[in-house]
Amino acid sequence: MASGDPLQSEGGESFLEGKLLIALPGMTDPRFDRDRFDVGDLADEIRIDQLCHDLLQIFCRELIERRGVAPEGASAAAYGASYFLCEFVIPDRRLNIFAVTDAQVRQFAGNWYIVRNLEPNLAELGDLLAGVAAFYDFCAGIGKVDAETAAAIGRACGDLDAYRQRIESFWAIEGDGYAAWEAACSLKG
Repeated sequence: MASGDPLQSEGGESFLEGKLLIALPGMTDPRFDRDRFDVGDLADEIRIDQLCHDLLQIFCRELIERRGVAPEGASAAAYGASYFLCEFVIPDRRLNIFAVTDAQVRQFAGNWYIVRNLEPNLAELGDLLAGVAAFYDFCAGIGKVDAETAAAIGRACGDLDAYRQRIESFWAIEGDGYAAWEAACSLKG
């Protein structure tokens, strides 16, 4: 690895629950401080979107260089996380990306993704959620979220049977059934 590489460990490596905890120079950059991801207005959204892309590039490189994920797989994971963060969390929920919980994952997968896509399908949704789970695992490893939050997000991302049922019940809506369908996994709370 080249000197100055954002994945170069400065202080060695340690483990957190069996997962590599890395010391990334970029993670000490004040641009990645948790409060820099608070969404207040459109200018914040634009700035945070760019910060997310910078962070996702580091995440992608972490997957490839340290975890041995093929470049295509790392790119797919980064895309899934990017879609979740930059299409849902920031502009729709107006949330700090480090304040996300499993509840937002369930809202995304069980409602938002389904109603915002012409042909919602479990294969695509599963790929997106795999990226979300990997990203929050990465965030726990660099100290941006706690391990319990990352684990809860991972469990929510893995609840594919529930999301399959939500997609199937969406296609089965008749008459005034949308309100009941939406209330079962609402975006309103």
